Amino acid sequence: MAAAGQQDQSSSGVIAVVGGGSAGHVVPALPVIDQLLARQWAVHFIGTRSGFEEKLLQDRDVTFHGIAAGKLRRYLDWQNVTDVGRVAWAVIESLVLLGRIKPRVVFSKGGFVSLPLVFAAWLLRVPVVAHESDLTPGLANRLASSFVRTFCISFAETVLPKFRGRIVHTGSPIRPELLSGDGRKGRLALALDDKKILLVTGGSLGADRLNQVLRAALPELLRDYTVIHICGPGKVSGVAQTGYLEFEYVTEGWGDLLSAADCVISRAGANALFELLSLRKLNLLVPLSAKASRGDQIANAEYARSQGYSQVLPESALNAESLCDALKSLQLNEAQHLARLAEFKRLSTIDLLVDEIEALT
Repeated sequence: MAAAGQQDQSSSGVIAVVGGGSAGHVVPALPVIDQLLARQWAVHFIGTRSGFEEKLLQDRDVTFHGIAAGKLRRYLDWQNVTDVGRVAWAVIESLVLLGRIKPRVVFSKGGFVSLPLVFAAWLLRVPVVAHESDLTPGLANRLASSFVRTFCISFAETVLPKFRGRIVHTGSPIRPELLSGDGRKGRLALALDDKKILLVTGGSLGADRLNQVLRAALPELLRDYTVIHICGPGKVSGVAQTGYLEFEYVTEGWGDLLSAADCVISRAGANALFELLSLRKLNLLVPLSAKASRGDQIANAEYARSQGYSQVLPESALNAESLCDALKSLQLNEAQHLARLAEFKRLSTIDLLVDEIEALT
């Protein structure tokens, strides 16, 4: 990673990328950044000072900048008062930063850190391309839409009623290495036999309720599956059962593991969902409840269910018995689901996004 303030040697110029607060606002930007670098653009990434964005960028020739970030809440909270000051300060920081690095375009991947940067870009007349991963736009993207030139959406059905700029259906960017995963390598890496593989993942931070229920259901699940459980940082239980493998997080070989899986249980974040659809994986979605989110995963999951791509088990109904029953139902309807998944149209998302960015330079 290049140091902040380092002189850019790119012949094309500078593109600023902003996003952060969670992996969902950073990971999809990585293949876009790789393509921008391949097209000879210098890339500056703006994220939170306290976030993990910089770690995810360590192996790329990208200059990282951290700015203040006030979280945007949809409910009354005393922290809203202090965060107004953080957002105002972040706008000032963003104005200074953009004035120094002079990007041709800003690409926003959303998250609360993006709003002050996008607003500052608008003040400086720097065009902004934004991307929304979910079916229903997040608060930061909705507020930022007044300052955006082009809005790219993952779902063709996404509605932006007050946006008057260009809307482009691009899909959600998928890391190319996932599409070339080798299932045989995935099995060999874990010394697995020919038993069906059930892959369970609760997202980058794990899912406590899903972890708990899955472990309770293991006696029945292990009759039919080898269970590979991605349980999240610090959430490995140490349960020792033949046919049950648990990991905090998997980076190396994730594409091979996904390719090897016969069935996947997952949260319904847009990034995870598009990975499953792109790989045509039989899947059971357990969306994060509305109590713990803005309901975006519920909307994503309902879309996938309505299209016949997925089976959905609401978290409110999640227990060991319902999980096993949902998997049995999924297996009974496997042929129908796989037929619908085969019809899913995978777009050239990365090229589409980079083309939209370059169109504004």
